Amino acid sequence: MTDVRPLDARLPAAAHPLPPLVGAGVIVPTGDGRVLIGRRTTAGESPTWSLPGGKVDHPGESFEAAAARELAEETGIVLPAEEMRVLAVLLDHELGRTRVTAAVLAPPSLAEALVTEPHACAGWERFPVDALPEPMFYPSAQVLAAWLPDHRAPGGTWHYPAATPPS
Repeated sequence: MTDVRPLDARLPAAAHPLPPLVGAGVIVPTGDGRVLIGRRTTAGESPTWSLPGGKVDHPGESFEAAAARELAEETGIVLPAEEMRVLAVLLDHELGRTRVTAAVLAPPSLAEALVTEPHACAGWERFPVDALPEPMFYPSAQVLAAWLPDHRAPGGTWHYPAATPPS
């Protein structure tokens, strides 16, 4: 977990040529110690492994709704947004632009994952959490680290755990 650094109001605001990316990475556990991971094959990128997920696309869309929508779009697995839980919000600048990613935990599922976006994914598999494939897509590595206390992820990300509301 990276320490949160205070904003220094004396520093000039740098203009970013690209707008920030806001998205959700979806952790779909199986209930038996495995998690759903896809073979990411996006054009212009080196192949990596990735969780389902993507951008918050619609005005008024929550992280949970975006996670449920992206999961259905990418895998055909339909799980209710109401059963998704934000574990943490992650902030990085790995692409040279601001990216905010919610680590979203879905309810356990063994539903068949389909390749619905063959231009971006070559297949879905379920891996034991103690034997995750490499290399992992940077945001997915960060999301997995928010969920798995022993998972090491590359540095450079600010990690803001979600607060539990008082009972």
